[in-house]
Amino acid sequence: MRFLCDAMLGGLAKWLRAAGYDTYYAREGTDVSDGSLVRMALEEGRVLLTSDRGFLERKPVRDEEVSLLVVPHLPLEDQLCLVVGSFDLAWRPSRCMKCNGELETVRPDAVVERVPPGVIRDHQRFFRCEGCERVFWHGSHWERIVGRLGRVFG
Repeated sequence: MRFLCDAMLGGLAKWLRAAGYDTYYAREGTDVSDGSLVRMALEEGRVLLTSDRGFLERKPVRDEEVSLLVVPHLPLEDQLCLVVGSFDLAWRPSRCMKCNGELETVRPDAVVERVPPGVIRDHQRFFRCEGCERVFWHGSHWERIVGRLGRVFG
């Protein structure tokens, strides 16, 4: 299952990525017209997520068979619960929350120049984004991520 979040659902896009789902985020400054979003969803086989209730009434949506879920203005965790429940999603290995790239496990010696010395000393497992090449590890921020995802996927 792949998703496309409109410009109003950036937080949801980030957390769907953390849950392991390929999620494109149509940020402001890119072509976020209804037609372009519908076209992209169709061409890439993505479910279009929007918080714009009027989206269903517009011509590009009425004319196409696009998978669409209107996500109401709710707290972020509730939005995530709605999407997870609507599509019966399972928690999968995380993707890069910033660029949507897949994460690969790398050895500490491969990233020693890119992380603080204390991190190399205290951690053995590192991940590198295949898209933006950012380096990640399971630090204190990971506990918060796991906490939220644990509540959602419970």
